[in-house]
Amino acid sequence: MKKRMAFLLSIATVLSLGMFTTGCAAVPASVSAQNTESSSSDTSSASAGSSVSSSSAGTASSSAGTSSGTSGTSSNTTGSASGSSSAASSSSGSVTLIDTSSLFTDRDLAQTADTSDAVSYTVENGKDITITEAGVYIISGTASDCTITVNCTDQDAKVQIVLDGVSITNTDAPAIYVISADKCFVTTAEGSTNSLSVTGTFQADGTTNLDAVIFSKADLTMNGTGTLTINSTGNGITSKDDLKVTGGAYDITAVKNGLEGKDSISVSGGTFTINATADGLHSENSDDNTLGAIYISGGTFNINSGDDGIHGTTAVVIDGGEFTINAVEGIEGTYIQINDGTISITASDDGINAAAKSTSLDVVIELNGGTITIVMGSGDTDAVDANGSIYVNGGNINITGNSSFDYDTTGELNGGTVIVNGSQITEMPAQMQGGGMQGGMQGGKGMRG
Repeated sequence: MKKRMAFLLSIATVLSLGMFTTGCAAVPASVSAQNTESSSSDTSSASAGSSVSSSSAGTASSSAGTSSGTSGTSSNTTGSASGSSSAASSSSGSVTLIDTSSLFTDRDLAQTADTSDAVSYTVENGKDITITEAGVYIISGTASDCTITVNCTDQDAKVQIVLDGVSITNTDAPAIYVISADKCFVTTAEGSTNSLSVTGTFQADGTTNLDAVIFSKADLTMNGTGTLTINSTGNGITSKDDLKVTGGAYDITAVKNGLEGKDSISVSGGTFTINATADGLHSENSDDNTLGAIYISGGTFNINSGDDGIHGTTAVVIDGGEFTINAVEGIEGTYIQINDGTISITASDDGINAAAKSTSLDVVIELNGGTITIVMGSGDTDAVDANGSIYVNGGNINITGNSSFDYDTTGELNGGTVIVNGSQITEMPAQMQGGGMQGGMQGGKGMRG
């Protein structure tokens, strides 16, 4: 089996939550990520678009830096994952969920392609284009019922598809289908406008259920400086391995999920307008619940979804970016860590929800920085809801709703500014074991786990 790339989660026995020294939160099992790519043309970058998510003394320590060749600002911190999954318990309170020091390669972050030896294709109605060798391929033109297929016999092949003014409308097959390659890059050319659509019911390829306009069985990176509009009766963009986005402008309308990465989703930049009946961003591996992490360090997101705005099975880590989310639930994962960014959530169920989606991590919401605004619908709704623990260590949080914080184990307000229905609170609202409706407006110390 192909070795895992970014977000490979090395998990040991999860320890129970303990307590840090005064004013600091205990933080459970860490997740390490290793990017094992090595190539002269696709080397790992430890600087541009990279950061290590950590909290120090209960507060994320970060210095802003702009990712090279990306839109959006990423937050860069020092440190690296040890690969240990043991629960962190120290006076510093530092923990790394995802090691991003080598998450994005130089080629991931480059928003242009080397086209000196590129092969050019013009799409035609009813004619597929099949790519069997590594290289750069420029695609242009307008066509219907045309699939660009990547099927390389060399398992180490890297293929870069440059969309330069292409419009494809298919009835039942992906516009881009990556069957076999080490990695595929889909790059929107500078100044280009591109459109890919599937209008009917997707047809399976043997035992493979094809369900996305761009469907990849290999690692997939989306980048560039052009625009791409996707309309889908299934998912918008799917990778059955790791999905990375570092640049480009995307307008996605999907009956299922907007962006889907089976093993992980990593975003360092880009502009996203996503209208999805299911989730805006979705990462889940049904065969391995230690996978399915989402990492975001930059980008601008406007997400309207019929379920979750952002859904990760394991860790959801946000180090930067601008988010406007309208959804049933805004952000969902097992361990949610927000270190920076400007996040606005309007939700009808939970604004930020941590639930036991994975056995690899404790159920935690950790808010260390950024500006977070949550507006909740009426009824039995919670702005910040953890079926475990909540630690607010920093940031500016403004909540409008019946219930502000709901937690089952431990709730701590260690820092930051928290406004609930127009009034600042200085203590975590008290909660009944298992949650309840009384937490939004009451004061009191959080429960000790």
